Amino acid sequence: MKVLVVDDDVVSRMVLMHLIDSCGKFDIVEAEDGADAWQQLEDGLRPAICFCDLRMPRLSGIELLQRVKADANLNTVPFVLVSSATDRETVQQALNAGAAGYIVKPFQADQVRVHLLGFFEQAAGGCEHEAEAPSDTAQRLGINAERLLVYLAGFHKQLTAASGELDALLARGEQEEARQRIERLHAGCVTLGLSGAAAALKTLASGALASEALQAVLTGVVHAVIQQSGLVRPAGA
Repeated sequence: MKVLVVDDDVVSRMVLMHLIDSCGKFDIVEAEDGADAWQQLEDGLRPAICFCDLRMPRLSGIELLQRVKADANLNTVPFVLVSSATDRETVQQALNAGAAGYIVKPFQADQVRVHLLGFFEQAAGGCEHEAEAPSDTAQRLGINAERLLVYLAGFHKQLTAASGELDALLARGEQEEARQRIERLHAGCVTLGLSGAAAALKTLASGALASEALQAVLTGVVHAVIQQSGLVRPAGA
């Protein structure tokens, strides 16, 4: 499967390519900036997923994403934006533009793994998205669609951080602390109407926690958040 990596910074591009390579056997294609990536896409490149830096000369990550989403032959390609920016406005701008994910620099292996393997596992498994209708969630919480997107973006960041933190807790044998963290994530899923993701986290309630099983569940939860964000967007447009 082809993975497109777009970044005008050579070091960042090489680091990200190395992390992707460590996740499995992928055909990694690199582009030195957005304009280079767009040229390759116009020439027929069809990646299974794209990781793209946000701020680049000639054609920014957002501008490239907008072109991809406007192209009927490309608009289904999952597009993960990469940036050092962590402010709410930037994250929301990425989600509003149709980004399937958002990774914060400096890169961490868990962030890349959650996004990369999650997309392919879902494609292979064809899992159905189980969640409350976004309009019902917004009404229940007394908020509008824009605010719900902000909540989902914040939960997405929380999940990304939790992936590495939970691995560290399990490595130290701190099972009880890890369970408490998982319970808080479960509560977040319930609050945001993510019933399928909440049920998946609930399966971790009994028995000893294992890192591999935990990361697989977290990958599914991240996907649920991404899918739900995509469902909210039309209502908030």
